[in-house]
This record gives sequence, C-alpha cells and structure tokens, in this order.
Amino acid sequence: MGRLISDKYKEWEAQCNERFRKLKSNEEELNRIFIDIYGLQDELTPEVEDKDVTVRKADLTREIKSLISYAVGCMFGRYSLDVDGLAYAGGEWDSTKYKTFIPDDDNIIPICDDEYFEDDIVGRFIDFVRVVYGEDTLEENLKFISLALGGKGTAREVIRSYFINGFYADHVKIYQKRPIYWLFSSGKRDGFKALIYLHRYKPDTLARIRTDYVHEQQERYRTQLQMLNDSLLRSSASEKVKLNKQIAKLKNQALEIQQYEEKIHHLADQMIAIDPDDGVKVNYAKFRDVLEGLK
Repeated sequence: MGRLISDKYKEWEAQCNERFRKLKSNEEELNRIFIDIYGLQDELTPEVEDKDVTVRKADLTREIKSLISYAVGCMFGRYSLDVDGLAYAGGEWDSTKYKTFIPDDDNIIPICDDEYFEDDIVGRFIDFVRVVYGEDTLEENLKFISLALGGKGTAREVIRSYFINGFYADHVKIYQKRPIYWLFSSGKRDGFKALIYLHRYKPDTLARIRTDYVHEQQERYRTQLQMLNDSLLRSSASEKVKLNKQIAKLKNQALEIQQYEEKIHHLADQMIAIDPDDGVKVNYAKFRDVLEGLK
C-alpha cells in the first residue's frame, strides 16, 4: 500500500507546531522569571512574537523543495535510502550502499523541456517518488508536489518547470554560492542543461557530456524540427500558428546548443582535473564558460 506525502507533511507540521509552541512557552516563562528578578514589570512584557521564536514552523513549499533536493542527492549517490547521513562525498565509491534506489551511473543528469533522455531528471524524480511512496499513490503525490511548487499545467509540467527554472537557483542559495551540484547550461534558451555532482567529477566528464548528451540533444532537435516541418505542410491555418512557434523555439535552441558544443568541445579536450580541497569557487571558475553563472 502506497503512502501519501500529504499525510507525512501533516505529521511533520504537527511536530513542528508542537516544538514551536513548547519553545515559545519556555522563552516566555524565562522572560517572566527575569522580569520578576529585576523588577521590570512596568517596562517589559514576557510575550514573544512568533517571528522571534528560534525554531521555525513547517512551510509546505520549503519542505517540498527540500524533498526534491534530497531526491536529487539520491540520484547522484550523495544520499542513499539505505544508509543514514551522507553516503558519498568523495573518496572510494561503495556501490553496496545503494539497493533501494540506484544512483545515476555516469553522474550526468539532463534537465530538458521534453522527455529527450531516459535519465532525464523529471523521470528520475518520478521514479524516486514511486520507490519511496509507492506506485498506487504516485499520481496523487505528484499532484501534491506540484501544488506546493505552484505554477500552471499538469503535475509533471509543473515539476519539470521547477527543475528548469527554479531548482538550481534554490540550490545555489542554500549552499551560499558554493554549489555541490553543477549546472552545465547553454544559455537562456534552455537548449541544453545537465547537472553533475562535484564529488563524482572526473577529467572525462565533459567529454561524456558532449558526446553522450549534447550531440544526442542536437540530433533530437534535428529530428523534431523535421517532424514539425512535415506537419506544417498538412496543417490548417490555426495549427500553422502553433507549429511555427514550436519551430522557432526549437531553431533557437538548436542554434544555442550548436554554439555551446564548440565551447564544451574546447574544454573537454583539455581533460581538466580538479582538487575538491581547492574549494568550489576556484574549481567552478575553470568551467565558467559552460556552467550556469553564480548570481
């Protein structure tokens, strides 16, 4: 029997509220004691405003984004459903730590605006939700997640939009501009995006991104453009407007990824090694021409 994320959230919310209530009550009691000791009844009140309590209440959007971040960590093997705490943050890889949910094998997870790859991040996330919470509650859980994220469209469309437009900015903010997941991005047209995990980076990672993903994405664009152009010949006037918009978008993406391929080719040939001890800022700068900028 599957489990509902909404039920788990309600349990967590109740725990947070009780913790919040207790701490607020304790802080107010301490205030009363000090006010009585120092005779400050005419100057101070013991009440504490909610915003000043040092633990926070549950927040649905924040908690769902945390769940998504944890899921991405499991995709890369940073976390495992089978062990507590960090499963991998450098050193020797131990595959025995991963049985329930297997991490991505090449440390490259594409983020696309359509289902171009089998290991697309949206597909991997849906697999994660299915494994953790069950098949029979999958659709209800995806809907709950999408409502927490906000946005228009189906649950899958909302989740995909968050991965394309919001996830990395949230990740960079949480890690204070020292991200552990790096976003390879061709630019504003979203022609190509893929995440890697810093601690699993290898000198041939860029070459694999280029040959296994960038080239494959270019081929998918060519195929899709051909299909749309063929459809254009048989379409009605109203359909032509929609098709032409799709064609224009794909052409812009194809041009962007073509220019990106040249940049990543140049870096891939260098087989750049990194030393995690140098820190994220130093290592990130080595790939600044092909990575999302840190704002």
